[in-house]
Amino acid sequence: MINSMTGYATATLNQNGQALSLDLRCVNSRYLEWHFRAGDEFRALESALRERAQQLITRGKLECRISLSAGNNAESDAQLNESVLQQLADLSQQVSAQFTQATTLSVAEILRWPGVLSAATTWTDLPAACNELFNQALAALILSRQAEGEKLAAHIVERLDAMQAQIVQIQPHLPAIMSAYQIKIKQRFMELVGNGEDERIAQEVALFAQKIDVDEELSRLQMHIQAVRDMLKKGGVVGKRLDFMMQELNREANTLGSKSVSVETTQVAMELKVLIEQMREQIQNIE
Repeated sequence: MINSMTGYATATLNQNGQALSLDLRCVNSRYLEWHFRAGDEFRALESALRERAQQLITRGKLECRISLSAGNNAESDAQLNESVLQQLADLSQQVSAQFTQATTLSVAEILRWPGVLSAATTWTDLPAACNELFNQALAALILSRQAEGEKLAAHIVERLDAMQAQIVQIQPHLPAIMSAYQIKIKQRFMELVGNGEDERIAQEVALFAQKIDVDEELSRLQMHIQAVRDMLKKGGVVGKRLDFMMQELNREANTLGSKSVSVETTQVAMELKVLIEQMREQIQNIE
């Protein structure tokens, strides 16, 4: 299965009028980056949560946020933190002594001060609750990444089919295109050197025909297209390999364009490059 690097999941538990929430958000990254956003009371859990995430996620910038707050149905049983109130009062006196014109804090401002209000109830076995939430969110995140990965794979397959159609369309016309161009080149040589060196002209035309032959490029394009299909079918962590294959496809498309001797092959080369670029953009999201 192909996984996207992007995804989001959240999980929440309520207990004793409090809500414990855990959010996981993942975006593109060359490697696995872990960012932990939580209060000090959760710091002891970070190492175990990171190790668990690394077992299932290989690439992406993964951010974990944990918050504990009053639930929607919490009763008004909050308590004042006397220690924080005393510290705030002492600081207020010191500021007033230095700045006599400073206004005092209102009751509403004091109550909004971080740490002044604390819940009357405490959470039972907070680490176990966090682990449960993390497992739920991680499972949902993986499903989200898998669903997005399926869409990305389908997008790439559509472009591969379009590339194959371009190649199939141009291949039958290549002999006629090459023949017409050889006749044109031969006529130009004849105009330059006259009719006395037909053998030399034939040799030069044959040599030039080898330089503009695109059969090898088309064959390699088809091989690379099949290789990408195989990677998508096999699944797993293939984002970097797919990106490398886009480089190979683009190289062959560029060569096809540089060897082009007709409007038809030039248009095919341009269309192939457009399709490759579209795939490359999507592959940047694949794990």
